[in-house]
Amino acid sequence: MSKNVLAIDFGASSGRAVAGMFDGERLSLHECRRFDNEPVSFGGDFYWDFPRLFHEVGASLRAAHAAGGFDSVGLDTWGVDFGLLDARGRLMSNLYHYRDARNAAAARRVLADHPMPELYARTGIQFAPFNSIFQLRAVRDEQPWLLEHAERLLMLPDLFNFFLSGVQHTEYSAASTSGALDVRARAWDETLLSALGVPVRLFQTPSLPGQALGPLLPSLCEEWMLPPVPVLSVAAHDTASAVAAVPAGPDAAYLSCGTWSLLGTQLDEPNTSPAALEANFTNEGACSGKIRFLKNIMGLWLIQESRRHWARTGQRLSYAELEAAARPCPAFRSFIDVDNPAFAPPGNLPARVRETCARTGQPVPESVGEIMQCIYGSIALAYRRGFEQLEALSGRRFGALHIVGGGIKDRYLCQLTADILGIPVIAGPAEATAIGNLAVQLVTLGELSGLDDVRRLVQDSFPTETFEPAGSGVDDVYARYRIFLEQNQ
Repeated sequence: MSKNVLAIDFGASSGRAVAGMFDGERLSLHECRRFDNEPVSFGGDFYWDFPRLFHEVGASLRAAHAAGGFDSVGLDTWGVDFGLLDARGRLMSNLYHYRDARNAAAARRVLADHPMPELYARTGIQFAPFNSIFQLRAVRDEQPWLLEHAERLLMLPDLFNFFLSGVQHTEYSAASTSGALDVRARAWDETLLSALGVPVRLFQTPSLPGQALGPLLPSLCEEWMLPPVPVLSVAAHDTASAVAAVPAGPDAAYLSCGTWSLLGTQLDEPNTSPAALEANFTNEGACSGKIRFLKNIMGLWLIQESRRHWARTGQRLSYAELEAAARPCPAFRSFIDVDNPAFAPPGNLPARVRETCARTGQPVPESVGEIMQCIYGSIALAYRRGFEQLEALSGRRFGALHIVGGGIKDRYLCQLTADILGIPVIAGPAEATAIGNLAVQLVTLGELSGLDDVRRLVQDSFPTETFEPAGSGVDDVYARYRIFLEQNQ
């Protein structure tokens, strides 16, 4: 008999409900619903609209039920963000967005007492100003009463699961993004948390993906007119779900391409060497309980935020139109460091691209196409830099790069990446995060035997496209890019 499973997949700008029908041999997908995820600026702070997002979950479950029903549901989100619950299980405050301005100042205060080499050796997590431990320091300094009276801290996907099932549970891959997990013990670093003034009692022992939490709460079944379907804990960090759907062995190199670009491979044990720290690689939890060793590159955010700015000025351009505008423009005239923190905040990103090019003495892109060409080329060059670092740090040589996620729809970027890396790029599947979510549910339900079975299912169910490297002179371009980075650190 077939199984119908439902993935609720949250991204930083949108969410969707994707139903998967497994017939015993292949998995087919149907998108039941898509919705916006718009953060809220309020009182000088930057929040996620959690009540609205939970409402969207309910609407998505109803849509999936109307479309034919489902046997289970699993949910994944981005990492680092969390909520605090009181003793009655009530949310104690609005959920801060990881891009809120207070996090950077809190990070500086933490690093003054716990330098990054110490944190990295303990947690294996790269520096990012929005890491959960820095957010927790901001809470301790600005809202200490929350920590004093909170009963439980749940990472964002676990928070959704709690309000769906009533079960408080901590999933490993999501917890691993916090910067507060002992990377070798796969347990909370209680010494570090205590030193930061964060009560250890807030935390539960993390569990691997593939746990049945319980049925949908009776109150929700009544309100949403749904049966008590099982809520399953999948690989709750979206990148962990995406990596589970890479149609290759665990030793392959992958790039999960979305708002962020995650370039990495799987390791049996973490790499917390000084070289890995210097290259800003991170060690996060994989679906198998092993390590996703990867570099976080600011990817399609640059394109998404540029598109949002142009829309605010009246230029409503599709992603296909942006790609078409870039293609005829001369490539590699100007570079930006896509990981420069100046490009992280929302706002007028095209102006920041132009300002950077002017300040560094490069030709200044003016048109939409020229700006897009600068962004495209700079992203592909950042991929090559990260790829070379990955090979050096892992001791492996990769004959191809597997790209999964929505970014593969941008065929120009896929081809540029193949050209710049000089190796084939194997693109697909585009819906990797949802597929990984659905596949882990099938493992939990006993329909698949494990991750090897998952990879075979992905290979049998979803086509890929190979982009062969073409062109010449890319080594000269890359050399110019490296000089640019060295001169503008």
